[in-house]
Amino acid sequence: MANWLLYAAALGLVTSGAYSAHAQESASIAQPTSEGEDHVVLEADYIYEVRDENSIVAEGNVEALYEGRILRADRIIYNKTTDRVRATGNVVIIDTDGSQQFADEIEVNSNLADGYAIGFSARLPDGATVVANSAIRQTDGINALEQAIYTACPVCDEHTTPTWSLRARRTVLDQENQMISYRDAVFEVLGIPVFYFPYLAHPDPTSERRSGFLVPSGGVSSKLGTFYQQPYYWALSESSDVTIAPLVSANVNPLLELDIRKRFYSGGIKINTSITNEADFDSDGERFGDEKWRGHIYGKGLFAISPEWQWGFGVETQTDDLFDRRYDLDGQGERRGLYSSQPRRLLSQIFAVGQGDNYYTDAAVLSFQGLRENDADGALPTVAPVFFGEKYWDMGDYGFAAVNVSSAMLTRDVRADSQRVSVGGDWSNLSVLPGGFTFKPFAEIRADYYALDEAVSGEPDVSRAVGNAGVKIAYPLIRPGKIVDIMVEPTIMAAWGFSNTNDSAIPNEDSLLYEFDEGSLFEANGFGNYDLYEGDGKASAGVTARAVFKNGPEFSTTLGRRWRSRADPNFDVASNLDGRSSDWVAESTADFGTALRVDTRVRLDDDGFKLNRIDARLTTNYKRLRAVGQYYNISERISPLGTPDEGIFLRGELSVTDRYSLVYGQLRDIAANLNAKREFGIAYEDDCSRFEIIYQRSELVDRTLGPSESIQFRFSLKSIGDFGSSEFD
Repeated sequence: MANWLLYAAALGLVTSGAYSAHAQESASIAQPTSEGEDHVVLEADYIYEVRDENSIVAEGNVEALYEGRILRADRIIYNKTTDRVRATGNVVIIDTDGSQQFADEIEVNSNLADGYAIGFSARLPDGATVVANSAIRQTDGINALEQAIYTACPVCDEHTTPTWSLRARRTVLDQENQMISYRDAVFEVLGIPVFYFPYLAHPDPTSERRSGFLVPSGGVSSKLGTFYQQPYYWALSESSDVTIAPLVSANVNPLLELDIRKRFYSGGIKINTSITNEADFDSDGERFGDEKWRGHIYGKGLFAISPEWQWGFGVETQTDDLFDRRYDLDGQGERRGLYSSQPRRLLSQIFAVGQGDNYYTDAAVLSFQGLRENDADGALPTVAPVFFGEKYWDMGDYGFAAVNVSSAMLTRDVRADSQRVSVGGDWSNLSVLPGGFTFKPFAEIRADYYALDEAVSGEPDVSRAVGNAGVKIAYPLIRPGKIVDIMVEPTIMAAWGFSNTNDSAIPNEDSLLYEFDEGSLFEANGFGNYDLYEGDGKASAGVTARAVFKNGPEFSTTLGRRWRSRADPNFDVASNLDGRSSDWVAESTADFGTALRVDTRVRLDDDGFKLNRIDARLTTNYKRLRAVGQYYNISERISPLGTPDEGIFLRGELSVTDRYSLVYGQLRDIAANLNAKREFGIAYEDDCSRFEIIYQRSELVDRTLGPSESIQFRFSLKSIGDFGSSEFD
């Protein structure tokens, strides 16, 4: 610790022969303490000693530097008797983290750590500001502010009213316990008191994880009535924590929700779960049926076995199909492992993945739970296991080769079981021919064995061999220019495969909704999965073009079509491989940077170019508008359901002023003439907060839960988080 008494000795050397009022202009002193200790550098316009008071005085542009801290003031007095430093006039302390503290007057001990300040204010590293009439800093780590105001909003002058602030009669920071407490705290918005807290405490934002209450939520719902949920964060250890969030409501019994996290040396887990003892209830909160224990579990984990191997799990289950929708629980549909679930289908899985320089392997056990109205859990399969392994070789001038093994074992309580084992291999090579043509020959072969339920399929087992051999030829053309670079690549693919590869006894488990498009245009097998295979002769032709302008915009498109030697009755119209020719498939992109990007995929009828399908997505972030729009249209001819499907999704925000913006969103099922979701509202945002008022309405009906609407309020505070929300539906 620095000893200011040594600076008196140093000052004596500088001002040799000085008397009680002798002054030294433009003085600078740097005096080390004993060996290994830090030293203070003191600079000022004048430095002199007042011997009668046993003090050293520095005046005019005073600056003291100690252990990275900087103290600036108009005047500093160091009393050698009390070992105290008093600074007055435009006092500024700059700490090692860059935070700045201001005061009219301060008095501290010699290490600038213990003392008090009058007219105190501070600018924290994250941009927040704290102001107090007085501040006391003690060596035991207890710091107190009287009549304090805290805000993360910019405060340029004394006449500025921050968007939000937290005002308290007394604020105490316990550095040892890393807690901040407030007495008689008032939360203000634009200077208007909104919430009053007799006592409020929370961990220091700069501290490590600490237990404590989180921001609550509450409101009024037609399903739950008046409700309130109070989360409590419990830091169990450095590697685990749990958030306990009981929900109490007027219409139904309490619900307890938990978020559990645990980190291990090789990975971690995250689980969200809830439990309640309640009957069913509808959108109006009307209860029916018997009370029983209900709940849900959504969780995942991932662990490293070695640098090349991992294992993990995902769990998704709930007691009732509509449990998540009744309590507005989030999380259904998130990816929690190697495989993703479909909408309103829960998927639990345990898996392992290995990948090295020349191999890839994964294995998983899957279990499904249906949440749709017509789902029968017994008809959904349990897959134990699904496996894929591949080993590949780079043979230099002879190309690339690979062998693979795959299996899928499906069992059901209702409908047929099936087990498949497949062994295959493939080879390809790539060379450049004279004139710039690229030449890629390829071949693949696979053997499949299916063990079937004879009572359903009519056969106990089926075996088959499938394969293709062919060539892909492309001619890439590039024309650089002063304004635009143009690239055009016409491509053809021709292949011949085994005939009669699809046995009607083989159940189609993995290719039900598969569609041939531009992504598989030049693949020998148009189906990317196993149960259906495209054999016989086929040829594809297409062209890819791209234009890149020097000033930024880029345009690209791919257009092509496929022809087959014969029709396969196992391929339906939706697959785009029925008959002897496919529809035209195309995709295009127009990219103007953040201002505008348009991505479009279409499928045009092979006879007359009638539009069978279009998927279009537009995104923009131009000046005051941020928006995304998607449109899809599937004709009755190719729809898997046999009916046309059309819809649109819109989401955008238009800044009316620098701080106010209009928010709009819509998910509309045009074919069914209903809005799955529609919202509009107003948002306010500045440097320290965002405030939204959003009206939402959904016209969807799912059994006992019908159309709903809500008014949502959300206030996000910089450095604190989401203050609260209110919902009505």
